[in-house]
Amino acid sequence: MKCTKRNWTGKAKLFSACLLLLSFMSCRTSVDTVAYFQDLGKDSPDSLRVVDYMPVIAPDDQLQINVSGVDPEAVAVFNMPLTSYQTAGETMVNTTPVMQTYQVSDRGEIVFPVLGRLQVQGLTCSELSDMLRGRLQAYVKDPLVTVRISNFNVSVLGEVKKPGRINVTSERFSVLDAIGMAEDLTIYGNRKNVLLIREVDGKTVHHRFDLTSAETLTSPYFYLKQNDVVYVEPNKAQKSSSRYSQSRQFNVSVMSTIVSAISVLASLGIALWGR
Repeated sequence: MKCTKRNWTGKAKLFSACLLLLSFMSCRTSVDTVAYFQDLGKDSPDSLRVVDYMPVIAPDDQLQINVSGVDPEAVAVFNMPLTSYQTAGETMVNTTPVMQTYQVSDRGEIVFPVLGRLQVQGLTCSELSDMLRGRLQAYVKDPLVTVRISNFNVSVLGEVKKPGRINVTSERFSVLDAIGMAEDLTIYGNRKNVLLIREVDGKTVHHRFDLTSAETLTSPYFYLKQNDVVYVEPNKAQKSSSRYSQSRQFNVSVMSTIVSAISVLASLGIALWGR
């Protein structure tokens, strides 16, 4: 009897140790899959060289160009007129005027007042600003030109807290900025496999980020371009849960059908038996 009790006590201790080990492994796995840039300060240097990137103007971009100077009347001809707009479904016109934009053609050109057609594709906003400033000096004293891409948008989809389309107001916008605007990944987001989809010269290219690695910070895809799509796929736990839920729903549906069929057959049997 004592031997049996001793054996049972040993098994209980072994079982407790296994539970403790599993708990530790579970916690460790959770940390390893949730924390960002885990190798910073370990295998990587203290400082990383981030890719120097500025977005360039492409066909279908909408450019907001504003020219100012010491003589407002002299620069008026070089500015697009302000316009009020009406939102679809509304009867009132917005009283706040909005500056119209220049649409970049499929040949990469815009039509600018007085200067005519200008090739702008491949230029940064700063480069186009410098080019316009140089050409406008023949008409305006000390012109100041600002250029902005008004339709710089990126989309963030999948396992983030706030998926949707983001309007970018700065020239340098990284994948981390996009995730921040989407209010971070959910606990179910796969941080080791974040997909970037981009259109380049009429072709779709893709790149995958591992947000747990510092290599993301030095990737040539770190800064986003117009119309980029960032997709965060669910992790294994969420995929398994989804498959289980679908299977459970299917089983419930099958059981419901079977019960309904049995009920109908029973009703028919009672009706026939009653006759």
